[in-house]
Amino acid sequence: MAGLMKMLFAGVVDGVLKEILKKSGPGTTKRTRRQARTPTGVVTGLVKDAIIKAMAPKKQVSRKRTAAARSKQKRV
Repeated sequence: MAGLMKMLFAGVVDGVLKEILKKSGPGTTKRTRRQARTPTGVVTGLVKDAIIKAMAPKKQVSRKRTAAARSKQKRV
């Protein structure tokens, strides 16, 4: 019975120590992104994004009219 208790206790202690050491070890490092090679003539991702941004139409922005602009609009 004592041997069984000792074995159980040793197993629990070993598990706890492994868990503590696993958590206190060095953390994961950030993985660097690799740029995929493209066949010739194909636009790469960064250039394609720049082209899309340059070609995108401007969004319409609603602006609040000033008092002078409102009065001009009323007169017309």
